[in-house]
Amino acid sequence: MIKFGIVLTAAAFLAGAFLTSLDPELVRWALFLPCLLVGAAGVYLIKKSSLEHARSDETLANNRADIESSLDRVIAGLVELDAGKESIPPYQLRFEIDRRFRDDLDRFADARHSLTHMYGLQAYADIMSAFAAGERYLNRVWSASADGYVDEARAYISRALEQFRAARQGLEAAHTAAPAKA
Repeated sequence: MIKFGIVLTAAAFLAGAFLTSLDPELVRWALFLPCLLVGAAGVYLIKKSSLEHARSDETLANNRADIESSLDRVIAGLVELDAGKESIPPYQLRFEIDRRFRDDLDRFADARHSLTHMYGLQAYADIMSAFAAGERYLNRVWSASADGYVDEARAYISRALEQFRAARQGLEAAHTAAPAKA
């Protein structure tokens, strides 16, 4: 359905562009308006198919698994990093953050929109607020490490951990409060 919508949109765009290029001063509205309607129908089909895909049980289950596993790996990595932060040279912290967390942070961010479909907008806001704060703190560790602010870099590791744990708790609370599917 998405491919058909893309074809409709592209064909309408090309036809409309061709019609407007025939005469630089006059648009043939009787021919142009149907092109506009076909293009709008194509956009509608694309949006409808995308929304159906985003709400499908398979997509939601996959995204939920990605969200949970990403958060769990980030928390486990931060626990490990927090415990060994004294033994890691301050300028190396930024490389450790990139190595340990970037893939999981990206995976979580790619799947986050399913939170709204699964748990509602308020739960999404609660989880994402804590997640975003944790991500900001990790970025602060990275920046402090790059700039040589040892104490600040080490202090914000535990703050990031607190925020990611809060995001995980919010996710568990949302899952517990969500109505069971039949």
